[in-house]
Amino acid sequence: MTHEIFVPYWGDPGLLFDTVASVRAQRSPDWRMVVIDDCYPDASVPAYFAALDDPRVEYVRNEKNLGITENYREAIRRATSPFITILGCDDLMHPNYLDVVGNAVARVPDADVVQPGVVVIDEHGVAGLPLVDRVKQQLLAPRADDGIAVLRGADMATSLIRGDWLYWPSLTFRTETLKRIDFRDGLPIIQDLALLMDIAFDGGTLVYAPELAFSYRRHRASASQKTLLDGRRFSDERTYYRQAHALAAAKGWTHTARTARLRVMSRLHAITELPGVLRHGNAAGVRSTLAHIFAI
Repeated sequence: MTHEIFVPYWGDPGLLFDTVASVRAQRSPDWRMVVIDDCYPDASVPAYFAALDDPRVEYVRNEKNLGITENYREAIRRATSPFITILGCDDLMHPNYLDVVGNAVARVPDADVVQPGVVVIDEHGVAGLPLVDRVKQQLLAPRADDGIAVLRGADMATSLIRGDWLYWPSLTFRTETLKRIDFRDGLPIIQDLALLMDIAFDGGTLVYAPELAFSYRRHRASASQKTLLDGRRFSDERTYYRQAHALAAAKGWTHTARTARLRVMSRLHAITELPGVLRHGNAAGVRSTLAHIFAI
């Protein structure tokens, strides 16, 4: 069964080439990769793919810049295989990635989302475990006593709204699920959490297979850090947590609704970020962070 890997691209060409090399190093040969260039202004990128002699790798360039969400949607529109990965253009698959995901799907045939084990690396490729990732991996991720953990419906929703412990670029999705459940508009900062929650609200199944199979690159000067400093991150989170509370309450998922209303881990995250926002953020960032900590 061929596994399609889409790479929506905008960024450092060198990191993209490393990403492509990591896919080509898969132990499993049953894959196809499509790189969707969102008009990044660097001639070395099309030249690299023109010289790459690998029929499994396709390079396409959008006619105009779509932006990240629309480029994700373009990947989903192009998908034809039962399962796909929308890989970050600076992240790395380990050689066993497709094996880990394939084994998880074989054990849980109704899986909609598969999360393999992840190591965090910085922009130089050095592995580390920042506080946010220690919380994700050591506190929020479920225990996988039998080699995997399976969460369905309300259990999946409660786990993710307590604290999003997933790594979006490392996830494998059932293609039919992504074609049926779209990204929510108006939540650009946390669109991944909102989509995953909608899969849970639809009765979806999340499988966690913690065998290490992916390197997630966390940049110190990332776009997500900038959204913390200017207030957009926590503003988006408050908006979505209110939506999630209403959706869970409407389904009678009282535990999920209560978790969304209290948003304890999200408030704690704001507390840990407050010193940095005070030092480096603007007035809007400070107001948003304080509101996130104290607002009911």
